[in-house]
Amino acid sequence: MKQSQLFTKTRKEAPADEPSKNAELLIKGGFIHKEMAGVYSYLPLGMRVLDKVMDVIREEMNAVGGQEISMTALQDKEVWEKTDRWDDEKVDVWFKTKLKNDTELGLGFTHEEPLTRLMTEHISSYRDLPKFVYQFQTKFRNETRAKSGIMRCREFIMKDLYSFAQDEAEHMEFYEKTKEAYKKIFKRLGIGHLTYLTFASGGAFSKYSHEFQTVTGAGEDTIYIDESKGIAVNQEVLTDEVLANLGLVRADLVEQRAVEVGNIFTLGERFSKALGLAYTDEAGEKKNVFMGSYGIGPGRVMGTIVEVLSDEKGIIWPEAVAPFSAHILELGDSEEVLEAAGGLYETLAAAGIETLYDDRKEMSAGEKFADADLLGMPYRIVVSARSLKENGFEVKKRTEEKGKIMSADELLALFTA
Repeated sequence: MKQSQLFTKTRKEAPADEPSKNAELLIKGGFIHKEMAGVYSYLPLGMRVLDKVMDVIREEMNAVGGQEISMTALQDKEVWEKTDRWDDEKVDVWFKTKLKNDTELGLGFTHEEPLTRLMTEHISSYRDLPKFVYQFQTKFRNETRAKSGIMRCREFIMKDLYSFAQDEAEHMEFYEKTKEAYKKIFKRLGIGHLTYLTFASGGAFSKYSHEFQTVTGAGEDTIYIDESKGIAVNQEVLTDEVLANLGLVRADLVEQRAVEVGNIFTLGERFSKALGLAYTDEAGEKKNVFMGSYGIGPGRVMGTIVEVLSDEKGIIWPEAVAPFSAHILELGDSEEVLEAAGGLYETLAAAGIETLYDDRKEMSAGEKFADADLLGMPYRIVVSARSLKENGFEVKKRTEEKGKIMSADELLALFTA
C-alpha cells in the first residue's frame, strides 16, 4: 500500500469526548472512526489489524475441532421467551425493533438460544456428538454507558463458540483443550505475558467460570494474581473458601486492574432442556445435550493491545497483527531517492512482505517520522540521500531508539528468516 493512496489521514488530536487511550491512538492513526458513543467503524488500517486478530483466533478454534458458521443478528422473540431471557427486566441490554407487520424482534447480544434451536435439526443421536460450532458475528448490547473505546461497545464483533457434548466428562475434555487454545491465542497476539487465567463466578451453571484477564490500568475488573502459578482470582469470588479450594495463599496475591479479553463457561443443560436439544444414547435413553460457551471479542483484544503495547509516540503493534510488517519512509525528492525507495517497495512486495510505503511528497521528514511512530509498524525503513551514501537503508524496530544500515538483501533475509 502506498500511503499517498490511503484515503485516511492521521490526526494531531482525538475527539475531546474520547478519554480512552486505545480510541485516542486508533482515531489519530486513522484505524477507526467514531460514529457515536460506543459505535466505531473500522477503516483500512484497522480492518487489517482486526482481520489478523480474527485469523489467529480462527486458526486455534479450527485446531481444536471448531466448525465456523455465520448466524443472523435479528432474533426471534419466541426462542428467547423459552429461556426467560426476552424480558427487559431479566436482560437489560436488549436492542429491540419491529417489522412492518408489528412482529417484535431483537438484535442478538449473544447466541446460545438460536444456535441451540438450530442444532435440534442436526443432533439426535450420541453418534452426532460432540460438536463444536463457532462464529464471528456482530452483537448489539444496549449499554447504559459505553466507555473504554473499542474495549466496550454497543455494537461489536464477538467470536462465540458453543460446544455440544453427551455429558459433563465429554464437555470437560473439550473445555480443557479450549483453555489451552486461548492461552496460545493471547500469546500469539502479543499479550500472553500480561494475560492470566482467572477464576470467576460460574453463575448457575458451574462452580467457576474462567476468564482471561489482561493486566492494564484501563481495565474495569480487579483481579488477584499468583504470579508464580500464573493464575488469578476475580475480586467477585475472592473468599477464603475459594482460595483454599484453589490452593492459593492471600499473602501471595498481587492486586491488579485488568480487562477481560476472553471467557469460557459451562452451560450444562439449561439451554438444551429449555429448547429441546436432546439425543438418544447407546442404551436408547433420551438425554439432554451438555453445553459450553467460549467467547473472545476481537475488537476488545485489539483495543487491549493498544492499551498495553504503546508509548508516548503511538502504537507498537505485535508482528502477528500489525497492518504491515514494514513501513518505508521516502525522505527527499531526488531522483536517486525516489528510484531507490520505489525499487525497495517493489522488491519487498514481490517477496510477499506486507509493506506500507510513505511516498507522500508534501510531508516533511519530521511529520513522516511522527506518523510512523503513531501507526506503529514493527519495522521502519528510511530511504534517504544519507542512507544511500552509506550503501543501504536505515532500518529500525519500532521499539528501538536507533537503526542500522542494511542492504536490500539483508532486509529480505530479515523478513524471510
